[in-house]
Amino acid sequence: MTLLSTQPQRRSGLALGWLLLCICLQANAFKRVSAVNLRSFIGCAVREFTFLAKKPGCGGMHITTDACWGRCETWEKPVLEFPFIESYQRVCTYNKSRLVTVKLPKCRPNVDPTYTYPVALRCDCGVCLTSTTECIASV
Repeated sequence: MTLLSTQPQRRSGLALGWLLLCICLQANAFKRVSAVNLRSFIGCAVREFTFLAKKPGCGGMHITTDACWGRCETWEKPVLEFPFIESYQRVCTYNKSRLVTVKLPKCRPNVDPTYTYPVALRCDCGVCLTSTTECIASV
């Protein structure tokens, strides 16, 4: 008889244990902190980014998207022949992306309200291409 009476207590204790475990796991989900030290990180990664999308004749809209972020290996050394410098310059750039289109608010009647921006799916260190990245010099 004592086995029958302890069985519900054991079940309720097990249920309470599972409940506490779930609460702890969910609480830790809100405390997600990057294990990467961003000051010393060398490489390229997808990271959340917020910007103000605007164009002439329309109001602005804050957009949060995924973009490429990071630092890539770069070096330069002097040489005796023109252009007198040998360089290896890579930038953190889109390897794979998709385009998203939104409608900007408060556009004048003769202005197209659509605004298209890239969402990074994968990023890598690579040559800077003006078709996808703002570069100092084009390739």
